[in-house]
Amino acid sequence: MSEAKVLGVIGLGSMGYGAAVSAMKRGVSTFGLDSSAAARERFAAAGGQLAASLADLAARCDVVQLLVVNAMQTEAVLFGRNDDEGGLAATLRRGAVVIASATVDPTLPPQWEARLAERGIHLIDGPVSGGAKKAAEGQMTVMASGSEAAFARAAPVLDAIAGKVYELGDAAGPGSTAKMVNQLLAGVHIAAAAEAMALGIRAGIDPDALYEVISNSAGASWMFQNRVPHILEGDYTPLSSVNIFVKDLGIVLDAARKLAFPLPLAAAAHQLYLATAAAGHGNEDDAAVVKFYAALAGIELPQKKA
Repeated sequence: MSEAKVLGVIGLGSMGYGAAVSAMKRGVSTFGLDSSAAARERFAAAGGQLAASLADLAARCDVVQLLVVNAMQTEAVLFGRNDDEGGLAATLRRGAVVIASATVDPTLPPQWEARLAERGIHLIDGPVSGGAKKAAEGQMTVMASGSEAAFARAAPVLDAIAGKVYELGDAAGPGSTAKMVNQLLAGVHIAAAAEAMALGIRAGIDPDALYEVISNSAGASWMFQNRVPHILEGDYTPLSSVNIFVKDLGIVLDAARKLAFPLPLAAAAHQLYLATAAAGHGNEDDAAVVKFYAALAGIELPQKKA
């Protein structure tokens, strides 16, 4: 039976905050770190312990989860900027585990795993899914791959933050591959949901009634049921932004190009997110792709109630 671990969470955004608070509620001593003062204050207000620096967090923690935005930030946290050896690789104790949870090119985690192994540090390639709500409930899905030793050491933490942990392989890479496929589907489904709702509104059907019908019909998807309420409420507060799918579908398309594999649906959806971002909506909720259609067809979308 693995002993209780001390968790560090780097990146206290919607997913990181939820993971950290869930771990705390389940009895895991948890330290947080974020470059945003607002994120740090929110975590502290929830009773969280803040690390003073990356080195401070590394000195305290057995397991560190990285819930940062992208591969560049992940590498900076792991290895320091410009390879100055100022990252976790230089400061974590031997035997510690890093859970890398950003959505990245699947070819990168194996490289990070090898570099960390030189210092006796384990890596779990562990992207997550489920959104802010699942993260706050400790019910995220973790698509993970890594060594048996890494999973054994991180088990108490994974149990505290996740509803489902899929162990997809004994080395880094498959976790990020699974997340890449998930993001292909998620991005296409959101784009399709926005297109369908815009078509219905253009044709004159009541959007609330349309949502109810589709939610109980074969055309429904998890993303349709989750994102369309944002459209109906006229609330585009970013739980996951348009720019996230510009990035993530870009990763999907880059990986497919290396495999000489065509992705016409993903490519079309990527262009939709790019067009929405170019129109000034990149930092809005990803449901804002419906605004592209609204501008194109001159339709009036539901407005946020005062």
